[in-house]
Amino acid sequence: MLNFTWWVNRKDASGNNIFEGGFLGLDNIGVFDRNAHLPAGEQLEQSDGTSWMAMYSLNLLRIAAELAVTNKAYNDIASKFFEHFIYIAGAMSNLGQDNEGLWDDADGFYYDQIRMPDNSTQKMRVRSLVGLIPLFAAEVLDEEDITNNPIFANRMKWFSENRPDLAGLVSRWNETKSPGKHMVSLLRGYRMKSLLKYMLDENEFLSPYGIRALSKYHLNNPYHVNVDGATFSIKYTPGESDSGLFGGNSNWRGPIWMPMNFLLIESMHKFYEYYGDDFKIECPTGSGNFMTLQQVANELYNRVSNIFLRDKDGKRAVFGNYPKIQTDPNFKDYILFHEYFDGDSGRGVGASHQTGWTGLIANCLYR
Repeated sequence: MLNFTWWVNRKDASGNNIFEGGFLGLDNIGVFDRNAHLPAGEQLEQSDGTSWMAMYSLNLLRIAAELAVTNKAYNDIASKFFEHFIYIAGAMSNLGQDNEGLWDDADGFYYDQIRMPDNSTQKMRVRSLVGLIPLFAAEVLDEEDITNNPIFANRMKWFSENRPDLAGLVSRWNETKSPGKHMVSLLRGYRMKSLLKYMLDENEFLSPYGIRALSKYHLNNPYHVNVDGATFSIKYTPGESDSGLFGGNSNWRGPIWMPMNFLLIESMHKFYEYYGDDFKIECPTGSGNFMTLQQVANELYNRVSNIFLRDKDGKRAVFGNYPKIQTDPNFKDYILFHEYFDGDSGRGVGASHQTGWTGLIANCLYR
């Protein structure tokens, strides 16, 4: 709770529930240094940073609801974090003069935006993970989590009756889909479908080895923006950085990041827990093949696993085009756990000592 409050106090400069600051989100995924002060006092409002805080609210709500089963003092805390969540959801959806927030209706995607000193905004139309992270902010609550917590239940009822504008933004908390299950999420069905259409498109985010950090659309369509006379750009780069930004460490421009893929897969499980077998999405986009969200999660697990498993030629994608590592008995079965992976080939890139991710990879292989 102290950590959550620190972020609220330090990274919400305008007090409007939209968050800034590079390291709250994906530090070097943007067009320019997200920690830098822009020359005319503009603020970069982050879709990912704001979604992290929405997710954080729901994580703390879930913990408080669990603790409240045996200690009713936590009822108030569950209510507090539900309020935080719903105000963040409102800000992301309809903030400022344009009443747009971070969602773009024309594209059906979430973007970062620059807020100018005159309060006007400019969308940063980069299709990257920042627009998919709202999928993380989802929690399935049991009926008992609500009915056994009168403070929480009364607060939910108050929003439904007094702020239907906010209540309508949040995915169906007052409806049960599967027996005794309520969904609290930033995304109702339409927006979720729109994000998944991009995420599951093999010409955009979906690689044979998982979800890319930046859409492949930007390979032939680099994004350019002019801020106070300076031009910045970003394009799809599947592996090592080709930019001098951040000391040459601009490594969110296309590669596959294991923790982000894991969180996307876990989100698919949560949405499936609520929507069940009735909700299906085309996967891959344009294939004519429709899957439940459980099946989508399994498909993503299989693709991530392809990084490490041998293909039909007996090669592991993680080892790239290195014959000795691919074939030598002293190397071929000792798999390195890399920082990230090439978005086209699955080759391991960056630091090769990320052993803390072993459990996530094992989860993918044996789920």
